[in-house]
Amino acid sequence: MSDLYTKSPSTIVMYSTSWCPDCTRAKKFFDKFKIPYTDVDVDDDEQGKAFVMEINNGARVVPTIIFPDGDVLVEPSTKELREKLS
Repeated sequence: MSDLYTKSPSTIVMYSTSWCPDCTRAKKFFDKFKIPYTDVDVDDDEQGKAFVMEINNGARVVPTIIFPDGDVLVEPSTKELREKLS
């Protein structure tokens, strides 16, 4: 996917880590409702890490989720994800 590191991706992009409980919860939410997304592990992807830090004013905050409409959710609750996708 060529638009991973933009604020207007063609699909939902979640910047995450494997050890983050909030990331696991968000992934389970997307999987449960069969919502397609692309996962970028910022521990393994330097460009992804830099992009997350750019969006979050220098902080590496995960999950950072970018939606095709340009909305960004940072560490969203399940309720926020549900509201965004309803």
